[in-house]
Amino acid sequence: MDFGKKPLIGMVHLKPLPGSYLYDDLDGVIEAALRDAKAIEEAGFDAIMVENFGDVPFQKYVDKTTVAAFTAVAKEIRDEVSLPLGINVLRNDGIAAYSIAYAIKADFIRVNVLSGVAYTDQGIIEGIAPGLAKLRRLLPSKIKVFADVHVKHAVHFDNFEDSLRDTVERGLADAVVISGKATGKPVDIERLAMAKRISPVPVLVGSGTTYENLPELWKHADGFIVGTWIKRDGKVGNEVSPERARKLAGLAKELRG
Repeated sequence: MDFGKKPLIGMVHLKPLPGSYLYDDLDGVIEAALRDAKAIEEAGFDAIMVENFGDVPFQKYVDKTTVAAFTAVAKEIRDEVSLPLGINVLRNDGIAAYSIAYAIKADFIRVNVLSGVAYTDQGIIEGIAPGLAKLRRLLPSKIKVFADVHVKHAVHFDNFEDSLRDTVERGLADAVVISGKATGKPVDIERLAMAKRISPVPVLVGSGTTYENLPELWKHADGFIVGTWIKRDGKVGNEVSPERARKLAGLAKELRG
């Protein structure tokens, strides 16, 4: 992925998968995922990330049923869309994410807690860097690891700057993700600017990017993961709005000059 152009990464939030509490129909999951992925591609985004957003309440690490279904859905997207593709398996199953990405030849994964500890509604989540590093050694690929620093929907007691350095230097992240407190919430600009100043790897905004704040965020980030704002009416539970997605992609094109 070319971080020099500050890519827009559009989120495909999957409906509940088999094995999750709210699951209904796999064909419906695939249909909705393909519709959103194609809308993101046609709007002019630079990449897509797929996430099991509908699988509430989340597990720390998912069941085999979820991995199998996620892989099937992601493969459908891989076959139909030409953009670089990423995988995020909530709540923190980077091993599953890498395995899925490897199987379908995806390009990157997102890991919510690669290093350190987060206190969440799923309980205490510990970093998975050693296990992921072993898997990357066992199954070499070009798959990049994007790792959150002080992930959203969590409480953190360590220093942000130390956490960022640990995530990169000891966790071996290829890029870091900085988010607001929750899905769709804006990132703290001062924290984002600090991350950009000290990080030796690309810095991505992980939540809260909108048409209105993109010009300001553009000054401090190397890329943007966008979900909520490109949904119909800006509501995360809705489908991707082609009009809103095109509007944001058009603004990014203007900012690139």
